Amino acid sequence: MKTTQFTHFNAAGDAHMVDVGDKDFTNRIAITEGFISLKPATLELILHGGHKKGDVLGIARIAGIMASKRTADLIPLCHPLPLTHVEIILTPEIENQRIRCQTTAKTYGQTGVEMEALTATQIALLTIYDMCKAVDRSMEINSVRLLEKSGGKSGNWRVNDAI
Repeated sequence: MKTTQFTHFNAAGDAHMVDVGDKDFTNRIAITEGFISLKPATLELILHGGHKKGDVLGIARIAGIMASKRTADLIPLCHPLPLTHVEIILTPEIENQRIRCQTTAKTYGQTGVEMEALTATQIALLTIYDMCKAVDRSMEINSVRLLEKSGGKSGNWRVNDAI
């Protein structure tokens, strides 16, 4: 079932938090991705532990996980969710001079977990930027998107289904 209207507005057009009280509890999963492009020398520093701030990817992973748990504090109409799992995989792509971040977020609840996965991806990438900006201000974060979601009334969705 496709929604043709925004759900965060009431009949009067005022912003409101969606009432999920009558929704069924289901297992919900969201998978997102995003990229940060870097200079080859910056990527080398990260990969070979030469960065004076420490383990860039390890710190970015922890930052993303922590951010996923604070999503409702950052996005005004987002419900606080009891996350059951968050996994962040940071994969260097040397040939493309970038790092790919893939986040999987899971919950058992009444609303989806897409915003938590997207928040985790963004913050992990922003942490890489923050840690490396002294040596590379030309970094670019891009292509952050939902790849897949499952659970709930609307069921399963994959990015390839939309094309």
